[in-house]
Amino acid sequence: PPARTRRRAPSRAEEKLRAFHDEDAVTKVIDSRLAARVWPFLRPHRRLLLISVSLMFVIAAINLARPLVMGSIIRATGNGDPAGVFRGGLQLTALVISLQLVSFVQVYTMQIAGARAMSDLRGHIFDFLQRLSMRYFDKTPVGRLVTRATNDVDALGEAFASGVLNAMGDLLSLVGIVIVMLLLDWRLSLIAFAALPIVLFLVASMRSRSRQANRDIRTKTARLNAFLNEQVNGIAVVQAYAREADMAAEHDVINEAYRDANKRSIYYEATLDAAIELVATVCIASVLFYVGVGRAGDHVVTFALMVTFTGYIKQFFEPVSLLSQRYTVLQASMTGAERIFQLLDVTDTEARVLAESECAEPGPADEAISLRDVTFSYKSGTPVLREVSLEAKRGEKIALVGATGAGKTTVASLLLRLYEIDSGVVRVLGKDVRGMDRQTLREQFSVVPQDVFLFGGTLLSNVAMSDPYPSREKAAAAFERVGALELFKRRASNGGGDSWLDAPVDERGQNFSAGERQLIAFARAIYRDAPLLILDEATASVDTETEMHIQDALAKVMHGRTSIIIAHRLSTIEHCDRIIVMRRGLVVEEGSHRSLLAQNGYYARLHRLQYARPDLQEGAAD
Repeated sequence: PPARTRRRAPSRAEEKLRAFHDEDAVTKVIDSRLAARVWPFLRPHRRLLLISVSLMFVIAAINLARPLVMGSIIRATGNGDPAGVFRGGLQLTALVISLQLVSFVQVYTMQIAGARAMSDLRGHIFDFLQRLSMRYFDKTPVGRLVTRATNDVDALGEAFASGVLNAMGDLLSLVGIVIVMLLLDWRLSLIAFAALPIVLFLVASMRSRSRQANRDIRTKTARLNAFLNEQVNGIAVVQAYAREADMAAEHDVINEAYRDANKRSIYYEATLDAAIELVATVCIASVLFYVGVGRAGDHVVTFALMVTFTGYIKQFFEPVSLLSQRYTVLQASMTGAERIFQLLDVTDTEARVLAESECAEPGPADEAISLRDVTFSYKSGTPVLREVSLEAKRGEKIALVGATGAGKTTVASLLLRLYEIDSGVVRVLGKDVRGMDRQTLREQFSVVPQDVFLFGGTLLSNVAMSDPYPSREKAAAAFERVGALELFKRRASNGGGDSWLDAPVDERGQNFSAGERQLIAFARAIYRDAPLLILDEATASVDTETEMHIQDALAKVMHGRTSIIIAHRLSTIEHCDRIIVMRRGLVVEEGSHRSLLAQNGYYARLHRLQYARPDLQEGAAD
């Protein structure tokens, strides 16, 4: 392996990052409450569970009969009864075959029920994630959320896959074994049961430690996933700044914490298993010692009874050992359940749709968008927008300009109701956005962002993602309108007809250049054909020639539509009906390109900065 850099004390920034990625502590939850919350996902599959649980009784009965049959075979052998030995052999064979068949059905039905329930739970988590607010995603690492829907659900599902619920059958077997042992010989039973308090003490002492170790595993897994997600997404920056060794050292710290948590869990599991095996061996030895040396006068123990009794002692500690092993898995499952329901208890979800009586008065019929005295902040502190008011009529083309951080993209986010405003009113097509169904609201917009996100699939599936039944003709027409039809046809290896639309799109569209991804985003917006169009730095990633083609296409696309153009490149917005200039969360100027230049204000200074000639350098700098 490559050499690691020498470890150093973490900086304050690294400590902040560690605190960000570390999991919040999970409060102690009573297991019965967790089981009650899991039950709704199991209820649809209760028939399979009922079959599996019923078969546990059959398995327990078969296991109870086996030592008795073995004892009968021993007695028949001692009495010189070959027929009795043969019958016993047939009975034992039938019991073993029956046990395997019943066990197969019992395990199969249990695991199928568990797999289906976990599939339902995973789907529920995914639906819940889609209802969370954008504020929650802004402050939560992606790896933590992925861990909830994958590792934690798998940990809970392991309770079914590993047969943890068969513990009920184990307890039933224990009760049956105790009764049969007492009926066979109560003195020997008392000797065997003398070790039971030791077993109970061991289980009790390991319980809390094992639970905490499994909590640590889940915590470290989430942190490791978050770190790996961040590093893979940022690998280009890591390599560009030659930070590989530092990142490897940080990964070692996280990985070793994860390893140590697993080691503690393994240690407790191995200790408990070995201790129970030792107690079982000592118990059998004590019974043999009593029978061979210490038994009193008239207490006669036959060889057949001894074989039967030791068989029951082994069977007694088998479920005890299985219970301890399954208890470890159960601890991991309950820890996973804790974290799953901790996520599902998050209340930071998208705000409800308000009733009409709670909304602001409708706007005029020709109003497309309107912000009235809107104040908004992402976090407590300085607002990003401060009493901002702006509007656009239907069919009007407006531009939002200003320095980075002025609040331009925030305006677009509020129009889509991705965030809730602190005060004021936001209207779209004359209606308060708080009273509109989110899907209906967002269907009114076609959005072309600066940072284009493409999903794995094909060109067609990405362009027509708003359409449940994609139209190849409509998709091809969208590419043609942005002047990219021939570009993507040439790029596709399969060429002929419209099969180029089936060209693969890798994760996040990494097999396309930034400019090509931007063109796909334009085609996606044109395909949707919504009445409102938002262009957020939409031509920032394309070359000048491509931008000219796009501007020609957009002139046709924006005709008759309300368009909101967010731009730093002022050449792209000179022909807008109105330009709204923002600075530090305020609207400072508004007007046409010519009128704003004539005012010689903030917009004019921005314009001079972009088109500065040598004799204007000093003024541009000011």
